[in-house]
This record gives sequence, structure tokens and C-alpha cells, in this order.
Amino acid sequence: MNKRRQLSLAGAALTVSVLATACGGSGSSGSDQGYDARPAANSSDAGKGYGYGSGAADGYGGGKSSDGMGAAGGKLAVRQAADLGQVVTDEKGFTLYRFDKDTAKPPASHCDGDCAKAWPPVPAGSASVSAGIDASALGEVQRADGTRQLTLGGWPVYRYAKDTSPGDTRGQGVGGTWHALAPDGKKAGEGSAAGRAGEDQGAADGVSVADNARLGKIVVDGRGRTLYRFSKDSAWPMKFACTGACLDTWKPAKPVDKAKVRGVPEKLVSTVTRPDGTQQLAIDCWPVYWFTGDGKPGDVNGQGKQGLWFAVDDQGKKITAAPAG
Repeated sequence: MNKRRQLSLAGAALTVSVLATACGGSGSSGSDQGYDARPAANSSDAGKGYGYGSGAADGYGGGKSSDGMGAAGGKLAVRQAADLGQVVTDEKGFTLYRFDKDTAKPPASHCDGDCAKAWPPVPAGSASVSAGIDASALGEVQRADGTRQLTLGGWPVYRYAKDTSPGDTRGQGVGGTWHALAPDGKKAGEGSAAGRAGEDQGAADGVSVADNARLGKIVVDGRGRTLYRFSKDSAWPMKFACTGACLDTWKPAKPVDKAKVRGVPEKLVSTVTRPDGTQQLAIDCWPVYWFTGDGKPGDVNGQGKQGLWFAVDDQGKKITAAPAG
């Protein structure tokens, strides 16, 4: 085989490799930029992407028991939370949560290992209820390690390690799979637009381009919300740096039907998989988000935040100009 043919074959192999891994190539999972795009392989990794990080469990003010479970729940109460309505708290006022990857019928917990450090399970046998919660809704489930966890409406009950003060709801919507508990065991705020933080407040219906007086042509979702990309993310290799508490403020945009893409080259629109297994819209291979600080269609309050967040133009490029004051 002559040298020219060897070079030609090598080039073809490289092209195939690039095409096969576009928008999904994996790199070193040790990068400070975020997490590798591949979902966790087992439940012990489940906390990654759900708010777990070094020292995360130390933030919970209620303490932990010696067997690794969270502190006793005591007398559960109901309080009114902004945008969520009624949520259940423990006797110290800390918000209680449920996990979409668990099941209620039959009750089963799928959060252990690192996940349980970020989301301490509430022990069974130590809880009672106050007005607004039906005592018959309480139950328990045996975890993989043999300990018994409190359930409400069949759902295993947790706290969030980054809720550092009574009344905090920082766990709401984390990873798109964690939700504050309503008194009947359902997701708090379910059915109201403001309460569906973990569900993207309704899936975006398409992608289009809007003319913004400050930034020019910008990509928006079907609800008119400006879409942003995060400079600490990476398109190649695909990595996600916005995880945990970041997702309280920056919500991953939902994938869209390409038939509903307007003004953006269809080839630039794709779907990527986050570390927790959920899917996210990508523009030019970059994951895109909407900003909770944008109150109405056309707002660009997220532009230039921390020097890291930027709106996207109609060619999928980030817009580095700051909004005019």
C-alpha cells in the first residue's frame, strides 16, 4: 500500500470517527468543566448531576443518624411555599422531597451511595403528622442496605443536603427528577405553571428566531424564552458544567420536533443526554437553557451573567455583546 493511499484511508477513518461522535463524544470524566455526557451506570452514581458535590451533605442543618440515614422526621407539617403551594416539611421546617426514579406502587427507593449523601433518606418509624396530612398516607420501605425509609403516599421521602435553612426549596426540580412533596405524596405545585420547575414549566413547543433590539437575532423557544449557552459547558467533547444548584436558575431546554424549527438551520438542532439521563436541546452541539430571571418573552436578563452565559444567534453562535443599559 503506497503512502498516499495510507494517508487517504487514515483521513477517511478520522472523518467517520468525527461524524459518529458529533454532539456526543466522551472525554475525560475528570475535567473541571463538568460531567461526561454518559448517564450514570448504577444507582451509586445517581447523586452526580442531582446536586451532589464535595461536602454537599454537610450543608443539611438537621444532622444525620449513625446508620447513614437522614435525621428523624418528627412531626411532619404543611407550609405554603412561593410558586409551589403546599409542601411537606419535617418538624424543623426542612422541605421533604421525592425522586422520579423511585416508585410508589410498590414503594421502592433507587437513591443510594453518593445520591443518598446529597439526598438523605428520612427514617421510618419516627414520623407523625399535623393538620393537612392524612396519617394513613405514611408508610415505609426497606432500602437496599436493610434500613427502613419513610414513605408518603407510597413515595420514599428525602431531604436535600443543600437546603441549609428551614423553608429552603433548593432541591425543587434538580436534575428534572426531584420534587418537593405535596401533602398527598404528589409533586408540589403539580398542575400550576409556576410549580413545574422540574418539568420546564411546560415543554417548549419548537424553536424560532426573534429580533431583539439589543442583541439582534436571537434563538427562542416556543414560549418566546431566550435560549442561552454556558461557556463552562463543552460541545466537544460533550460535557455539562451546569448541574446541582445551577439548575435552580438555568433550566435545560426541552428537545423539540425538527418540524417545528423556524429560522435556525435544521442541521444545528439536536438532542443531547445529560448526566442524569434526561434529554436537552442543543444548538450547534451546545446544550441550551432558559433563564428563570427572564420574566417575559424577549427578556435577555441572562445575557453576560457571570461572563459565562450568552444568548445564541440564528447561526448557533454565542452573542458576546452585553445588553445596552
